[in-house]
Amino acid sequence: MTAQKLDGVATAAAIKEELRQRVVALEARGSVPGLGTLLVGDDPGSRSYVTGKHRDCAEVGVASISKELPATATQAEIEAAVHELNEDPAVTGFIVQLPLPKGIDENRIIELIDPAKDADGLHPMNLGRLVLGVDPATAVAAPLPCTPAGIIQLLERHGIDIAGKHVTVIGRGITVGRPLGLLLTRKGTDATVTLTHSRTKDLAAEVRRADIVVAAVGQPHIVQADWIKPGAAVLDVGVTRVGTTESGRAKLAGDIDPAVSEVAGWLSPNPGGVGPMTRALLVANVVETAERLAS
Repeated sequence: MTAQKLDGVATAAAIKEELRQRVVALEARGSVPGLGTLLVGDDPGSRSYVTGKHRDCAEVGVASISKELPATATQAEIEAAVHELNEDPAVTGFIVQLPLPKGIDENRIIELIDPAKDADGLHPMNLGRLVLGVDPATAVAAPLPCTPAGIIQLLERHGIDIAGKHVTVIGRGITVGRPLGLLLTRKGTDATVTLTHSRTKDLAAEVRRADIVVAAVGQPHIVQADWIKPGAAVLDVGVTRVGTTESGRAKLAGDIDPAVSEVAGWLSPNPGGVGPMTRALLVANVVETAERLAS
């Protein structure tokens, strides 16, 4: 068996085309959505990711507002930049690119973001609404965390039924693992979720039970082929730098061993799987916020 590809690039392109049409409708009503980004430091991975976000915005017709601070920026300087984005009427939603430099209180920075402008869906108030199961169609709906929402869209748009399936999530981080469990168990999605992590006893046994596996722990090739139920859908989210190529570029590895492709029914490539979906859902959060404001 060779796994079918969960193509995040093509799926994200389809989502962005849908968003482009919605932006045209917003512009006809006098509303221009704007995504703000705050980049602190010059980490190559973070800069590349932010650049990709602004490229996605340009493709869809969403305005871009970029702020950058040096890696030496203080807590107070970063907080001031967040306040500026909160107050900027051109910014419909914005993100603070994580991770921030050592010594910066990331939780404090996230808490300062206006929940209504929280494009990443990581503000405590918005995560709380997710816990409460607030209907996303309501006026007080919270933006969904982008990577978990992108994972679900990637599965659904490839015709993979989630309801009633056993999903094992590896990783308990705030950006993927924990909110993904909440999204998967919402009414209407209805998965049964096992949330594991790097210290779970007999992790392989937990993974073998799963119809769908999401690996987001950041340990290169931790998930082996003999851990996977034949035909399972496997999503490789974690990324770890494992060296440098001859050209000087970072050499990256995902959480899934390449041999898994011979056992799984579906497999997301890394890169080209969940990453493009994360960026597309970020833009979707901004467009949806603009639509709520326009109505």
